[in-house]
Amino acid sequence: MIIYKNSEEIEHVRESALLVSKTLGELKKYIFPGAIPLDLDKIAETYIRDHGGEPGFLGMYGFPNSLCISINEQVVHGIPNNTPLQNGDIISIDCGVLKNNYYGDHAYTFTVGEVEKKVKKLLEVTKESLYRGIEKLKVGNRIGDISSEIQQYTESHGYGVVRELVGHGLGKNLHEEPDIPNFGTENTGPKIENGLVVAIEPMINLGGKDVEQASDGWTIITKDRQPSAHFEHNIAVIDGKPNILSTFDFIEKG
Repeated sequence: MIIYKNSEEIEHVRESALLVSKTLGELKKYIFPGAIPLDLDKIAETYIRDHGGEPGFLGMYGFPNSLCISINEQVVHGIPNNTPLQNGDIISIDCGVLKNNYYGDHAYTFTVGEVEKKVKKLLEVTKESLYRGIEKLKVGNRIGDISSEIQQYTESHGYGVVRELVGHGLGKNLHEEPDIPNFGTENTGPKIENGLVVAIEPMINLGGKDVEQASDGWTIITKDRQPSAHFEHNIAVIDGKPNILSTFDFIEKG
C-alpha cells in the first residue's frame, strides 16, 4: 500500500533530506586520495547527531555503519573500511537520516583526484538520468514512465542498468511502496498522485547490467568489475509536479 503524505509530513521528510544533503556537502571536504572511508563514516555520524538527527542506516537490517560507501565496481551497500581512497577512484556515498520520525535518504557519487574520461561520463549520464526520471514524476503518469526514461537514456549510452535494486517510497519507514525500478515500460505500474514521496536512484554500470553480492553479505559488485555510479534524490509530488526535497548544492556549490 502506498502511503501518501500531507504537506506537514512532506516538510518533515524535507528536513531530514536536507540534513542528508548537508552531511554529503560536509563529507566532500574530506574526500581525497589517502582518505579513509571509516573516517568519513565517523564524520557523518557526528555531523548528523550534532544537527539533531540520527543516522538512518546504522543498525538498519543489521547494517554496521552510518554510511554505505561503495567504491569503483561496488554498486551499493559497501561497508566503510580502513583502505585509503586512491587517485582515480569513484566513491558512492549513500546516507540516511531519521529526524522527527521521518527519513531522508539520498546518494552522490564523488570523484577522487583525477578520474578517467569514460568514468566521468558515466557519472554525468547517471546523474542526468536521475533528473530525467524526476521529470516524469507527475500526476497523469505512472511509475513505469520514470523507469523507462532512466533505462532508455542510460542504455542509449551503452551502459548496464542494474535490475536487482530499485528506488522506493519514503516516509516514516526508510523503504515504502512503491518500488521504482530503473528499467521498465511506459504507462505501467501505479499511477502517480499528489502526496507521493519517493527516492529515485539510478544505479548504472559502465559495463554490463549483472551484479553479485560480496562475501560480506552486503556489498553489491558488478559482475564484470567495471565501475558503477549511483545518484539518488528524494522527491514529493506537490500540485501535480515533482518537488525535489534533497539537493546536491552543498556538494557542487559548497
